[in-house]
Amino acid sequence: MSETPDAVGAPPATEPAAAPLAGRSAVVITCSTRAATGVYPDRGGALVVETLRGWGASVPEAVVVADGPAVLLLTTGGTGLTPTDRTPESTRPFLTLEVPGIADAIRARGVAHGIPTAVLSRGLAGLAGRTLVVNLPGSTGGVKDALEVLAEVVPHALSQAQGGDH
Repeated sequence: MSETPDAVGAPPATEPAAAPLAGRSAVVITCSTRAATGVYPDRGGALVVETLRGWGASVPEAVVVADGPAVLLLTTGGTGLTPTDRTPESTRPFLTLEVPGIADAIRARGVAHGIPTAVLSRGLAGLAGRTLVVNLPGSTGGVKDALEVLAEVVPHALSQAQGGDH
């Protein structure tokens, strides 16, 4: 059986192996000012979500943000020492510039609040293009400490990511 192009001349879609992402999760973020403001629906993000679900991944609906300005992306959990804590390793390849002071400040805030094990968090912070990415710990106390730190620096960090002055 030979493959034939679809109606618009593109090669036919190939089916992936059965459920190649079974047991995995994903999040889709669409960067589109017009979709974010309701000019039209986010069809691209919806297509990615549908495809990833078809591949067996657990995926919520796409998040739509305006493109252009710097974006903040926070993860929570997976920063500890267990064999399955792999968030920093999953994040690092996307960072174009690490900002270790943010992650250090988050750990220090935990220690200052009487949690010596806060130093065991391996969370990273950095820029992926103009997106500020910060790995938060999974505990609610760790998240609260991280948000206290971020409240003090995020506006300035995002301004700089867009080319703002120091």
